[in-house]
Amino acid sequence: MNSDKKSKHKSEKNTLIIAVMISGVFLAVLNQTVLSPALPSIMADLGITATEGQWLTTAFMLVNGIMIPITAYFINRFTTRQLFLSSMTLFAAGTAVAGLAGNFTLLLIARILQAMAAGILMPMIQTVILLLFPKEKRGAAMGTIGIVIAFAPAIGPTLSGWVVDSWGWNSIFLLIVPLAVIIIIVSFFLLKNVGDTYRTKLDVPSVIFSTVGFGGLLYGFSIAGSYGWIHPITIVTLILGIGFLIIFIRRQLKLHTPLLELQILKTKEFRYSTIISMIVNAALIAGTIITPIYLQNVLQFTAMQSGLVMLPGALLMGVMSPITGRLFDRFGPRGISILGLSLLTFFTGFFIFMDETWTFTTICLIYTVRLFGLAMVNMPINTWGLNALENKMIAHGSAINNTARQIAGSIGTAILITIMTTVTSMNQSSGVINSTLSGMHAAFGTATGLGAIALLIAVIFVKRTKHDDDIFCD
Repeated sequence: MNSDKKSKHKSEKNTLIIAVMISGVFLAVLNQTVLSPALPSIMADLGITATEGQWLTTAFMLVNGIMIPITAYFINRFTTRQLFLSSMTLFAAGTAVAGLAGNFTLLLIARILQAMAAGILMPMIQTVILLLFPKEKRGAAMGTIGIVIAFAPAIGPTLSGWVVDSWGWNSIFLLIVPLAVIIIIVSFFLLKNVGDTYRTKLDVPSVIFSTVGFGGLLYGFSIAGSYGWIHPITIVTLILGIGFLIIFIRRQLKLHTPLLELQILKTKEFRYSTIISMIVNAALIAGTIITPIYLQNVLQFTAMQSGLVMLPGALLMGVMSPITGRLFDRFGPRGISILGLSLLTFFTGFFIFMDETWTFTTICLIYTVRLFGLAMVNMPINTWGLNALENKMIAHGSAINNTARQIAGSIGTAILITIMTTVTSMNQSSGVINSTLSGMHAAFGTATGLGAIALLIAVIFVKRTKHDDDIFCD
């Protein structure tokens, strides 16, 4: 009886820790999605150009991506409590500065502070969940992160648009500040430490090489879609990024205590889970970027209508994430990931045939089923890969996985936007609408091909482990 009480108390304590941390991550993810609808208002208020305004998003993405590889060191060096409180305090400070900013420079600094915090929080919560729960319960626990990833982007743009129209763009950030402060206070009293800490020395050259390497790649791919692949800035940035990334990788393989333990990529499950995650993330860009363009430029939908088309899918994805996590715990990764990738690929392929006659209901249905498939892929595949690692390597696994997905998203954006614009230009003689649709068909065709590759990899390499079979037999 005492054993049952202790187990129940431990479970409740773990749930409380996850709830507190997920609340912080939710705010960080929400913060990433609220800026776009506010950009026109910010540009007018601060007297900046569209190019300057875009840096508020680009700088956030760059700093976020640069911070993620360093998080493995932070997670292993500092306690959960220290790192979470520091990150949330940094996030709250950055958000407060953003809300009070009266010029572009101050707002940009605020976005950088927010990005530094956000870059730590997501890998951190993945690591904490995997350390708190035994392998047979990790799927359901990791599924809770899916709720955050789906719901925050779903409500962010709509919430932002309403707040900006009602009270101005500063209010978006000022409304988030008290919520962040509440989470800091609650976590100060309730958050406990998870896992062990190691007094390792920070390898400064690795940090420099990582920053220039990953930063160069992310920035290079982010501007390739706009500037073109042969623009001098694109070429120089990508060469610089690739060069420093090679130096970074070679250094990590030689160090006794590397900043990022790349040797774990030799673990087959983790390697293939990372590859599948990267391909899926690259393919998803077709939906998140090109679909709104199609809705507004071809079908003449308003921004609000475009958001409503994509809202049911995001909400369903959030609802399904814990469910698919439990299915992973019960049956393992193979069946659920193959089904999810099949749905994702098949319904992405539907968009190859879209035209100006499609209705709100048609697009909404296809988009929703597509995200339903995604819910069966993301967390189950990530959990499968991270489960194969020793506990002391999980922080490195989370950092590598998140960094890889960031880079894949940037590459996917650059490639798919380039394909769309190139094919559109080649078909200008067919008229604006038809040429635009041709470009979008080509981009979605490429995304469908990427989905098929991920599906093939899952069929060949995602297997049931002995652990999965033991649970299934039970």
